[in-house]
Amino acid sequence: MTQDEMKKAAGWAALEYVEEGSIVGVGTGSTVNHFIDALGTMSDKIKGAVSSSIASTEKLEQLGIKVFDCNEVASLSVYVDGADEINPAKDMIKGGGAALTREKIVAAIAEKFICIVDGTKAVDVLGQFPLPVEVIPMARSYVARELVRLGGDPVYREGVVTDNGNVILDVHGLAIDSPKQFEDQVNALAGVVTVGLFAHRGADVVITGTPNGAKIEE
Repeated sequence: MTQDEMKKAAGWAALEYVEEGSIVGVGTGSTVNHFIDALGTMSDKIKGAVSSSIASTEKLEQLGIKVFDCNEVASLSVYVDGADEINPAKDMIKGGGAALTREKIVAAIAEKFICIVDGTKAVDVLGQFPLPVEVIPMARSYVARELVRLGGDPVYREGVVTDNGNVILDVHGLAIDSPKQFEDQVNALAGVVTVGLFAHRGADVVITGTPNGAKIEE
């Protein structure tokens, strides 16, 4: 089974957590695209979705799913999204697709976070995948210097502007033993919009696509 087939298995398995008549939180990325395809098969049974990116919004609308602004929705029963890395405590690194801030906002209003991944994303210690940090442009150099002081090697993601008009620093060389503490440290830096550590709001359910199908951990 290819990596894409494993992503598809995870994406389609998440459909069982979607309640009829609900508004569904939808993330961003290649695994989530499979979930959106699955969601399209029941577009007439849900009220709509709240999306974390322009790309996902366009795909949802193409399938006839109404997309609500996050400000119109007080809470979501589920939010389905992928991860770039996830540890056994269900803490995640996200933001490889540069949508981390909107993803964190949608996750914050969701009662249940369903993380869909293929098996390559599971790690014991977060940090092998460079940690994305969304930064207001004028703070880029300052934040980069501070990230070096915290033990990282930040690299400006050239040519990338987030949906919010900001830039991304990808922090290499980390081994994040205390994800919640590190999330707080980076978020406290002036000019940081969001760090792509999802530890304070980790996953509630992890669906992993494997060669034998989807494995669910609740």
